[in-house]
Amino acid sequence: MKGSIPSLALVVEDDPLQREFLCDLLRNENLDVIQCESAEAAELIVARSGPDLTLLVTDAALAGRGTGLELAQFAKRKFPGLNVILVSGQDGLTPPDGVRFFRKPFVNAELVRAAMGSAS
Repeated sequence: MKGSIPSLALVVEDDPLQREFLCDLLRNENLDVIQCESAEAAELIVARSGPDLTLLVTDAALAGRGTGLELAQFAKRKFPGLNVILVSGQDGLTPPDGVRFFRKPFVNAELVRAAMGSAS
């Protein structure tokens, strides 16, 4: 029965076009996608849906007060097995342990492989 339930991903990106692009990329892999633009909103979703989430993709710079780095740390602390990917156009970012980092512009196929590689 579990095989028939789609995996659930959370995409957090403050730029609407980039957020929709990431969502479409993941939907093409048969993932159900929740999206939001701030770390604060994402933390609520992670807290509520965390056990059902298989993937979190977040930009480093987000709307609101929180950052994608802080969100990634929060998500990994709450759900250590969650596949977390951080994307950013910034240089010099150090992602938290267990978080994959992709610098923008990234190769779509590489991000998809990372997203699907740890999803179960």
